[in-house]
Order: sequence, then C-alpha cells, then structure tokens
Amino acid sequence: MKNPMKFIQEVKQEAFKVSWPTWKETLQGALMVFVMTVVMSLFFLLLDQVLKFFLEILLKVRDNWCLNNFT
Repeated sequence: MKNPMKFIQEVKQEAFKVSWPTWKETLQGALMVFVMTVVMSLFFLLLDQVLKFFLEILLKVRDNWCLNNFT
C-alpha cells in the first residue's frame, strides 16, 4: 500500500488535470435537466390519464356485464 501522503499528493495532481465545466456549461446542463424533467413529468401525467380513462371504461363495461348476467 502506498504512503498516505503520497496518495494525497497524487489525488491533488489529478484534480488539477481535470477539465472542469465553465459556469455557462454548468447552467446549460442544469437547464437541460430541468427541461427534460418537466417534459418527462408531462409525458407520464398524460400516459397516466390515458390509462386511467381506458381502465374506467373497462371497469364500466365489466360492471354492466356483471349486472346483466348475474341478476
């Protein structure tokens, strides 16, 4: 195992080699995440409403069928 001090020095050297994003790139990335979150939320809301609509129709048909056949 390496010397802990040497390890810390190597980590520090590697951190300086990293290409950090600019403030503009960071804001762009955050905005893209926000927009995609809103878009996907709306998509799943719409999907949920459509499935709910068809499920309600299916349950009404079943209820009517049960009432007609078992009474």
